[in-house]
Amino acid sequence: MKYSSLFIFLFFCAVTVLGQTQRPVENVVITSTKKKTQVATAKNGDLQINVSPKDVNKFKALGVVRYSDFGAIGDGKTDDIDAIAATHAFANQHGLTVKADEGYTYYIGGKERTAVIRTDTDFGTAAFSIDDTKIENRRASIFVVSSNLQPFKLEGISSLKRNQEKIDVSLPGPCLITVTNSNIKHYIRFGLNQDNGSQQTDIFVVDKNGNVDLDAPIIWDFDQITNATALPMDGTTLKITGGRFTTIANKAASKYTYYSRNIAIRRSNVVLEGMEHRIVGEGDHGAPYGGFINVGDCAYITIKNSIFTGHKTYSTIGSAGKPVSMGSYDLQVNRALNVSFLNCSQTNDINDRKYWGILASNYSKNLVFDNCTFSRFDAHKGVANATIRNSELGHMGINAIGSGTLTIENSTIRGRSLVNLRSDYGSTWQGEIVIRNCVFAPPGEKLTNVSLISGSYSGLHNFGYTCYLPERITIENLHINDSNQPDDYQGPTIFKDFNQQMTDGSYQEKFPYVRASEIFLKNVTTESGKDLNISNNPFMFKDVQVHTD
Repeated sequence: MKYSSLFIFLFFCAVTVLGQTQRPVENVVITSTKKKTQVATAKNGDLQINVSPKDVNKFKALGVVRYSDFGAIGDGKTDDIDAIAATHAFANQHGLTVKADEGYTYYIGGKERTAVIRTDTDFGTAAFSIDDTKIENRRASIFVVSSNLQPFKLEGISSLKRNQEKIDVSLPGPCLITVTNSNIKHYIRFGLNQDNGSQQTDIFVVDKNGNVDLDAPIIWDFDQITNATALPMDGTTLKITGGRFTTIANKAASKYTYYSRNIAIRRSNVVLEGMEHRIVGEGDHGAPYGGFINVGDCAYITIKNSIFTGHKTYSTIGSAGKPVSMGSYDLQVNRALNVSFLNCSQTNDINDRKYWGILASNYSKNLVFDNCTFSRFDAHKGVANATIRNSELGHMGINAIGSGTLTIENSTIRGRSLVNLRSDYGSTWQGEIVIRNCVFAPPGEKLTNVSLISGSYSGLHNFGYTCYLPERITIENLHINDSNQPDDYQGPTIFKDFNQQMTDGSYQEKFPYVRASEIFLKNVTTESGKDLNISNNPFMFKDVQVHTD
C-alpha cells in the first residue's frame, strides 16, 4: 500500500497546471504570464521559460511544439541548445509531441545543457551539429530520454538466488529492480587494463506482485544485499524518429576521459528509428566516447533502421603501465534488458581497423542484432542471452562473456575467431552457444591458427567468479573460409590454445576452469578442404565430448 501511495505522489509531482512555476530535474523554471514567450538563462545557469497564455493554448491545441517556437535559429552557427531544452521542458509539462523544423541545422556548442525528452519526438530530416572541440562538461548528455516515474529504495530483500522466480514485495506496477552487494567483487579484470573489479550487481524486471520475468533471470546468488532500488516502468512506448546528427570530434588528450555528448536512454519502452550519426574532425589524437546512443538502467528498447559511425582507434597507457588501443563507442548498453538493434549499419568499413568496434555492453540481458552490419558485438562485464541473426560483423567480430544462450544464425562473421570469449574477464560462458547457417571468414592475412572459439585462461587469476567453458556448443551448417592460409596450415580448430602451459597433468590451476563441455557438429565445411580439429592443445580439452552427424 505504501508503494501505491508513493506512486500516486510522484505522478502528481510531475504534473503542473497553467501558470504554476515548475523546476524539475532538468533545471528549468516555466511560467505563463502575459509577457511574450521567451527563454533566458538565470545567473545559476537554470533556464527561465515564459510562455504566454495565448501560445500555451495554441501549442496545446496543435498538440505539437517546434524548436523554432522557443527561439531556435537553425542556421548551423547560432547555439540552439537552450531553445531545444526549453522546447522539451514545455512539451514534457503538457504532454506534447516535439518536432524539429524541416530544413534547419541546429548547432549545439559546448555549453553544459541537457534537453530532457519525456514525450514523442520527431527530429525529421533536420540536422544537428554537435561541436565537442570546446566544452564545459564532457559528462553532460545532449539529450536524456527520461521517465516521469522516479526510483525508490526497495526494503525487505536480504538475499537472492540464481534463477529465483519471485521476490517478496508489493509494487505499484512492473518495476526494474537493481540489487548490489558491495562486499563481493566481480569482473576483476586481467591484463593491460587490469582493475580491482566491480561490486556484485544484477538487474531484472518484476511485476507488481514480485514475479521475476524469467526471460531475463537473476544470474547470481546474493548472500547479502547492501542496496536494492526499484524503478517503475512506463506502460506506454515513447517514440523518437529521424535526425541527422554530426559530432565534431573532441581534440583532447588520448586518455580514458570518456565523453558523453550523446543521447542517453534512461526510460523503459522506447523505440528509436531512422536516425543517422556521423563523426567529423578526428585527428591523430582524441579522448574516447561512451556511446552516442547510450542505453542504461532500462528495459525494452528497440533501435531500428538507423546508421551510426565507428570512432577512430587511438592508443593510450593502460592501468598496467603499457600502451593499449583505446576503446571508443558509438553504441553502448549498460545495465539494460531486452535491447534490440534491427536493420542498422555503420557509415565506415566494418573491416577497417583504423576504427574501433562500434558497440560495447555491460551487465545486460537479451541483446539482439538482427539484419545489422556492424564492426563488432561486445559484452564486457557479462551478458545473459544474446542473439545475432541475419547480420554481418566485421574485423572485431563477436566478443563476449556471460551466461545463458548465445545464438548466432544466418550471419557472416569476419573476426579473427567466430566467437572470442574475452580473456580479460576469464573467457567464461556459463551456458550454451548455438551457431547455425553461418559463414566464418577470418581476415585475409595469413593466420597461424584459425579457431572458432578463442580465449585464454591460466587458472592463476581470480576474476571474482568461477569461469566456464560453454557446457554445450551446437554448430550446424557452418562454412569456414580458410583458403588464404600459409603452406604449413594444419586446418581450423574448434578451440584456440587457451593455455600453452597446460600440456599435461602437472599444471595446477589455482582457480580451476570448468571444462565439462559437449560439442555437436553437423555439416561443417572448409574452403581449404582440411578437417576441423578440437585444438592445437588437445590435452586442455581432452574431456570435451565431440559428436558429429
